[in-house]
Amino acid sequence: MSKGIYVATIEPNSGKSVVVLGLMRMLLGKTAKVGYFRPIIEDLDAGEMDNHISTVLSHFEIDINYKKTYAFTRNEVLDLYNQGKSGEVLDEIIKKYKHLETHFDFVLVEGTDFSHENSSIELDLNILISKNLSLPVIIVMQGDKKENKEIVDSVQLAYDTFRSSVDVLSIMTNKVDSNEVSTLKELLQKRIHIDTDITVIPKINNLASPTVKEVVKSLDGKVLFGKDMLNNLIDSFSVGAMQLRNYLTHLKENALVITPGDRADIILGALQANISKNYPKISGIILTGGLIPEAPILKLIEGLSSVVPIISVKDGTYLVTNKIGGIKSKIYAENDEKITTSISTFEKHVDTDKLAEKLITFESGIFTPRMFQYNLLQRALKNKKHIVLPEGSDERVLEATARLINAQVVELTLIGDEDLIKERIEKLDISLDLNAINIVSPTKSPYFDDYVNTFYELRKHKNVNLEMARDAMADVSYFGTMMIYKGHADGMVSGAVHTTQHTLRPALQFIKTKPGVNIVSSIFFMCLEDRISVFGDCAINPNPNAKELAEIAISSAQTAKDFGIEPKVAMLSYSSGASGKGADVEKVREATEIVKIEAPTLKIEGPIQYDAAVDMRIGQTKLPDSEVAGRASVLIFPDLNTGNNTYKAVQRETGALAIGPVLQGLNKPVNDLSRGCTVDDIYSTVIITAIQAQEN
Repeated sequence: MSKGIYVATIEPNSGKSVVVLGLMRMLLGKTAKVGYFRPIIEDLDAGEMDNHISTVLSHFEIDINYKKTYAFTRNEVLDLYNQGKSGEVLDEIIKKYKHLETHFDFVLVEGTDFSHENSSIELDLNILISKNLSLPVIIVMQGDKKENKEIVDSVQLAYDTFRSSVDVLSIMTNKVDSNEVSTLKELLQKRIHIDTDITVIPKINNLASPTVKEVVKSLDGKVLFGKDMLNNLIDSFSVGAMQLRNYLTHLKENALVITPGDRADIILGALQANISKNYPKISGIILTGGLIPEAPILKLIEGLSSVVPIISVKDGTYLVTNKIGGIKSKIYAENDEKITTSISTFEKHVDTDKLAEKLITFESGIFTPRMFQYNLLQRALKNKKHIVLPEGSDERVLEATARLINAQVVELTLIGDEDLIKERIEKLDISLDLNAINIVSPTKSPYFDDYVNTFYELRKHKNVNLEMARDAMADVSYFGTMMIYKGHADGMVSGAVHTTQHTLRPALQFIKTKPGVNIVSSIFFMCLEDRISVFGDCAINPNPNAKELAEIAISSAQTAKDFGIEPKVAMLSYSSGASGKGADVEKVREATEIVKIEAPTLKIEGPIQYDAAVDMRIGQTKLPDSEVAGRASVLIFPDLNTGNNTYKAVQRETGALAIGPVLQGLNKPVNDLSRGCTVDDIYSTVIITAIQAQEN
C-alpha cells in the first residue's frame, strides 16, 4: 500500500486546490492521521505563511509544525540548481517527507503551482520528486476557455510526460464548461484508454471569483471600512467615472466598484444602491489615486447601518483596473464558503470510493537510487557502528570521512601516520574535525603487541612465528582486520589503494566465513534510474562450479533482503528455459536446481538471458509462467568475466551508480573498493558495511 499521493499539474491556475481539499476530506474519512507536505513553496515575505499550507492545516486542524510542511522556497531551489547542487534538493525533500511518513498514516503531497517562468524546470522537478518519493500521481488540468480538442491534447501530453517516469493514478480536468463535461469525459476515455481514472469537474463560478481580500493583497490596499467582509466574492468590476445617474445602470450582482477617492457621489450612490431592493448587491468599493474622502463623507459612511468593504489604493484608476482584471482566484483559510464549495464539488464529481480503493491497493515498483541511499543512511543511524579505514592518508578516503562525520552516521578510525594525515587534511583544505575521528599508526598502538600475539596464536599452525606476526601486524590491512577480530571495530573498508587480494587475505585467514558458508562472494548494488538491482558475483570468484554458483545466489538473495529489496533471482546464461545446450548452460541449470532444494521459498528462474530477466515484454514472451522473468531484482552471472564486464557496461552506458563490491559470507564485514573508486563510492560502502555490522 502507498502511504502517500502526489498532486501535480503542468499549467498555472489548474484548480489544484479544489482537488487537494477534496482529497484531504476523503483521506480523513478513511484514516485517522493524514499529513500534508509541499516540497517547494512560493517565496514569501518575512513572517508570512504559504497560503496552501495555512488553509489545509487550519481548516482540517492538522497538527504539524509549519516548518515541517515544506522543504524549500522557489528561489532557494533555483539557487541550489545554479550551484550544481540539485542532488541536495532531492535529499532534503526525501528527508522531510520521510519524517512525516513516520508520524502519519498517509501523506498528501502537493506539487508546485506553475505560476512563474521556467515551467520546464518545475515540470522536471515535480516528476523527479514524485519519482524519488515513490508516490503515485494525480494530474490536475484545467479546461477554462479551451476547446475540447485542446484540452484532450493537453491531458494526453501531461499523461505521457508523467507516465514515462511515475505511476499516474488519476487525471482530473477542472474548470470545464458544464455543458461539455460528459462529452469531454468520453473523449478523454477514448484517447487515454488505459486503467487511469478520468474525472471531469465543471467550472464553479463561486470558486473562479476572487475575493475582496485578494484584491487588497494584490494592490497593497488600505481597508477603510468593512474589514469583516473581505471574503465577499467579486463576480465582475466596473469603473465609476461617469455621472452617478448613468453609472447606476452599470451595476451588477457582486460587482466591485472602482472609482477615484474624491468621487463622493459615486461612493455614496453605490452604497445606497447596495441597500436598495431595486439594485443589485455590490461586493466592495476601490478608491484609486491614494485619495481619501473628506471627513464629513467618512463620517456619513461610518454611520450607515450596512457598509461594504471600502479600500484605498495608491495607483491610478487605469492601472488598478488592469491589475484587478489579472487577479486569479485563490482559496484562503478564512474563506469557509469557498473551502466548503471546493470539497462538495470534489465529492460530487469524483468517485471517492474507487479512488480510495486504488490508493489502498497501489504498490509502487519504483525504487530510486536517492531513496535507496536515504534508507541506507537511516538504517545506519539507528545503531552507529565503528568502521576502520586502513588507507587513512588517501584524499578520497579523507573527503569521504569528512562527509560521514558530518552525517554523524558512523564512528571512524583512520589507519596511518598521524602527522601525515593531518598534513594532507590541511593541504587539501578538507573540513574534517580531527577530534571526531580516531587515527592509529599500527606500530605505535597500545594494542600492537596484543595483536601480534593473537595473530601468532591463530596462525602458528601455518608455521607463522612471532617475527612474521609482527611484520604482518605492521601492515594496515592486517592491523585493521585484527581490530575487527578483537572487537575494537565493527567493520573495515579498504581497496582504494590496495588490491582485492591484499584487502581480503587477512579476513580469510582469521575472520573466516559464517557457519554453513563455504565461499566468500560479492555483489554490486546497481542503482538504476527507477530500481535497484543486485549483481553477483562480479568481483571475487573467477569460475564458480554449480554448487558454488548456487551458494552465491542464496547469499546474494539474503543480502538483497537485508537491504530491503525483495529477492527475485535470475540465474543468467546465454539461453532461457530448457532450450539451451552445452556445459556452461548446464552448470547454470544445475545451480538453479540446487537453490530450489536448499532455499525452496526463494523465487528463482534459470537459466535465463539478461533481457528476459529485466524486460517484462521479453520475459513474458520467453517464460510466460515465470514469477521472475521481467521482474528480476537479483541477477547472478555464471562467471567473473561475464559479471565484471556486464556491471561495468551497465554502469557506463546508463550512468547507474554501482555500490560495491559488497562482500558476503564473512563472519564480520570487510568490504573491498576498486582502486578507481570515488568519494561517493567510499561513502556508500562505509554505510553499507555499518549496516552489515548491525546484522552481525
